[in-house]
Amino acid sequence: MTKANKQNKDQDANPWIIDTTLRDGEQAPGVVFSPAEKMRIARMLSETGIDELEIGYPAISDEERQVIRAISRLGLPLRLTSWARAVWQDIEHAAACGTEAVHISFPLSGLYLELMGQNYQWVQEQMHDLVPRAKRLFSYVSVGAQDATRAETKLLRAFFHDAAASGADRVRIADTVGVATPGSIMAMIGTIRTSGHLPIEFHAHNDLGMATANAFTALEAGCAAVSVSVTGLGERAGNAALEELAIALELSGRFRTRIDNSRLAGLCETVSRASGRPIQEQKPVVGKSAFQHESGIHCAALLKHPLSYQPFLPEQVGRTNSEMVIGKHSGSAAIHHFYSTHGINISKEESAKLLQVVRKTSGRKKRALTEQELKTIYRSYHETKITLP
Repeated sequence: MTKANKQNKDQDANPWIIDTTLRDGEQAPGVVFSPAEKMRIARMLSETGIDELEIGYPAISDEERQVIRAISRLGLPLRLTSWARAVWQDIEHAAACGTEAVHISFPLSGLYLELMGQNYQWVQEQMHDLVPRAKRLFSYVSVGAQDATRAETKLLRAFFHDAAASGADRVRIADTVGVATPGSIMAMIGTIRTSGHLPIEFHAHNDLGMATANAFTALEAGCAAVSVSVTGLGERAGNAALEELAIALELSGRFRTRIDNSRLAGLCETVSRASGRPIQEQKPVVGKSAFQHESGIHCAALLKHPLSYQPFLPEQVGRTNSEMVIGKHSGSAAIHHFYSTHGINISKEESAKLLQVVRKTSGRKKRALTEQELKTIYRSYHETKITLP
């Protein structure tokens, strides 16, 4: 049984993880992946254990269709999905690319319907026309409600009902402009689940910084699937981040995924280089600062137990060991540890004296100190035996 065919059987125990880095991620302003980069990222996502890859938007250009076809020919062991508007020509373009599935996106909120000069009756008619026809071309058809989190509840219920009646395999609830909160997601999914039996996917955006939390909450509320992107890459403030959600699900102990978390750091670095978007130092899970420590209290505890001030070990996401930064907030334990790891044995008294110099130097320079600076401080102290106040 393939991964794609196991979704309904395993959805209660194993959330279905859909990655949209190559579609929604590339829609981030100024981001362009080359065909070779897309091929490499697709392979890496497959190796990481993604269940489904939203591979792109075929109608955008012939070049896009060529890349999608090339990735389809790789025979990756995951479901490949093309994205389409609620337009038959888009669906035909998707069918020509050889993906197993298609996702058809419909406007749902009052604002989006108004912008298109349509009403919900048009959505209903298009769905009942397009989905059955798409089912003849694809083995799996997903339908999406754009701007669902700003839509009226009665429209959400109607959309869910019509999706089932038209033969769709899954419904995507999209928080298109990232205005949802965990509480509102819990209430909304609870309401929608009473409207039918179709699996629900939640698609989060990060405009209020809650995309990952909302995606996690959606799974808690009973969604079968969530869509994510590597590093959270996407429009405006981005999407729910694959690496953040994967670790959150593991640490919760309530969900099992097929994600190999040890591959996350390498995957994120590859996408960062390809997108030209550097990983911010304080980025959760894969940022440089995520495993850096300076506080004396923290470092002293970490030397005794690595999980005292870390929720998980860096090795779990494919990173190297934690780093103790020596600076203004360091303590004597970290000072002693630094010098001992560099073959310099110092006494507790020396640690205390050197610490004063380190803190003053760091304060003056307004940063942590380098390895060479710390060695210079030791040599200066050792050679002159400065008596510190």
